[in-house]
Formats: sequence, C-alpha cells, structure tokens
Amino acid sequence: MTDLQLSERTATMPGDQARPLKSDLLHINMGPQHPSTHGVLRLFITTDGEIVHTVTPYLGYLHRCAEKIAEGTTWHQYIVYTDRMDYLAAMNCNWGYCEAVEQLMRATGTEVEIPEYAQCVRVIIAELNRIASHLIAFGTYGLDLGAMTPFFYALREREAILNIFEKVCGARLMYSYYDIGGVKWDIPPDAMEEIKLFLKIFPKKLVEYNALLTENKIFVERLANVGVLDRETAIAYGCTGPVLRGSGVDWDLRRDEPWGIYDRFDFEVAIGRGQMGTLGDNWDRYYVRMLEMEQSVKIIEQAIAMMPAEGEIMAKMPRTLKVAPGEIFVRTEAPKGEMGFHIISDGGAEAFRCKTRSPAFHNLHVLEKLGEGQMISDLCATIGSLDLVLGEIDR
Repeated sequence: MTDLQLSERTATMPGDQARPLKSDLLHINMGPQHPSTHGVLRLFITTDGEIVHTVTPYLGYLHRCAEKIAEGTTWHQYIVYTDRMDYLAAMNCNWGYCEAVEQLMRATGTEVEIPEYAQCVRVIIAELNRIASHLIAFGTYGLDLGAMTPFFYALREREAILNIFEKVCGARLMYSYYDIGGVKWDIPPDAMEEIKLFLKIFPKKLVEYNALLTENKIFVERLANVGVLDRETAIAYGCTGPVLRGSGVDWDLRRDEPWGIYDRFDFEVAIGRGQMGTLGDNWDRYYVRMLEMEQSVKIIEQAIAMMPAEGEIMAKMPRTLKVAPGEIFVRTEAPKGEMGFHIISDGGAEAFRCKTRSPAFHNLHVLEKLGEGQMISDLCATIGSLDLVLGEIDR
C-alpha cells in the first residue's frame, strides 16, 4: 500500500529566478517481512525518491506477553521465557534474570552465596554466547550489504560454540542453563577442552574477518560517515552496549558496575574512535563488536585460569523458592546492551511483576533520528549496525 502526498520545494536554476518545484513524497511500509529489518519489524518510511524523510518503527508482530506470564509462573519456571527474548544470546538473558532474583533475595534478607566454581562457569558461558551473538551480527551485516561470504565464515565459528553448548546443556538455541543460585550442569571435560581449543583458534579467525570485511574498501565506503550517532543523542535515547560505545561513550557494566566476579578481570572496553570517518557512524558500531569478541576471549582465558579444580555448581536453595516481599532493578551487560529486570515480589512463589528493560528496544528507536536524510540503501546499513533482535524488543 502506498500513499502519494504532494510537496513543494524551491529550485534555483542558473540564470533563473527561484521557482517552486513539485515532487511526490512516497509512504512505504518496509517490513514486517523485509529481510533487512532482522525480524518482524515494520518501518513506516516517507521518501522523496531515494531519500528518506522520516522513519517510524511499528512493533507488535512478535508480542508474546512474556512479562504477564511471569506473574503466573514460579521463579524457576520463568527462566525458560528469558531464552525467548534475545534468542541469539539466551545465556546472557538467563543470567540477567537469575542475577536479579538473587539480588532481590539478598536485599530482602535471604543470603545466596554463589559458589566460586559456578561463578567462573557463568562468566565462561556468557562470554562464549557474547561471541556467538556478535558473530551473527558480523555475518548478517555482510549479507545486508551484499557480501555473502562473511556469513558462512561467521556460522563456521558459531557452530563450534553451539557444539560446546550442546555438550554443556543439551541445547543449541534455547538453553535455560543458568539457574537461581548457579548453573544447572557442570562443563564436561571434553567441552572444556573444546573451549580451550576455540580460544587458540578464534583470534586467527578475527584476523580473517577483518581482512575479508572490516577493511574492505566497498564495505568501508558504505558505512563510513553514514548513520552518525553523536554521544548526546545516544544517551538521550537510552542507547547502551555497542551502539552507545560506538559513539565514543566509555561505559560497560562489566567494568563500571560489575556483577558476579567481573570485577576480577582485566580487559579493555571497546569504543568508537572515528577511525574510518565520523565518530559514531555505522562503521564504528560495527567495529566495536569486532573488538569486543577479542576482549571476550581474554576474559574467558582469565576465568579458566582462576577456576577451582572442582567445586559446586549451585548454592544451597530451598526446594520451593519463595522470595520475601520487596522490589529491585538489576541490569547486566548483554551483547546488545544493558538488559534490565525490575522485579517486585509479594512473598509468593512467583513474581508480582517482572518488567524487562530491553537494550535493543531503546537502540531501535534512535533510528527515527538516524534515518532522516539517508538513502534507502543506507537505511538498511544503519538498521544492521544496531544489531536488532525482535524477540527481545517485542517480548
């Protein structure tokens, strides 16, 4: 469906007086089946030829009432629903929710002591999932711009991570691996050997990725100076994660507000520096994720080094969990940005309210600002730079 609307502009020709020039503004529905929207997202765009005037995101095509479901399921049962949020980083979503429940229990007088061994396992698995998520961001971004080969490279390494997860918990996409008080299963010895092998191989693969795509002349020209997001706008829209750091904002919860044992690790926070164009452009956001994968390898290596030879994977928890009345908001650094859970308990076996703060939801809405004045093809590149997952946005 399209709707033609007449607009008037003023054109000045050499030797001529200014005279009105009439052109048509075209209203277009981009999605919700469009491949470049990375899910069932509808963008209502107004264009003048190939130039975008306005972009308005419309949601609701993947809404599953996840927050309402939390009010009718036990604290443990709701973990499986967090898998369905950012389904490319389900481990990180699991951990964010479990961390929130654990901190609420502590805040209301119930001591929960996560074993050291389980803390190390949590970090190892979460950072592996961060790499797997960024690999999809890298591979699909190439597809958005017409480069098919990087996607197959990305799937090759992601498959190695999924094989590890399958040995750890039996699943490859929806894990429900983290539990309130620790994790459900230990990392088998053969899976740990695969992790160590992956850590040796993967840095060399990053060099391949950079040679194949990051430094590719056509790729750089498509991204540099396009979709520029300044730090003030990023902060005003509530952007977090690589989208915020791509604008030069040095902020990462793993370092600045650490949870678990993240305060023990030595790593660098990757930020955009305007290396190929204007600070905060599409290339900066892309490259932050490439650098973050390198830092995740360093964190996993440190976690393995400090990991006890053996230990418990779960804290001592009651068989039927009830959380004393209270409320808390806890945020963790997921691959897309800050994943937050605002939980209210009335003392029962399930949450009175569980509100999720989706990082991709906030990152998406800055598109209405970035899209103005772009060409439609550049709009696709800008959408890809935000690394959206609609399961998390719509819930």
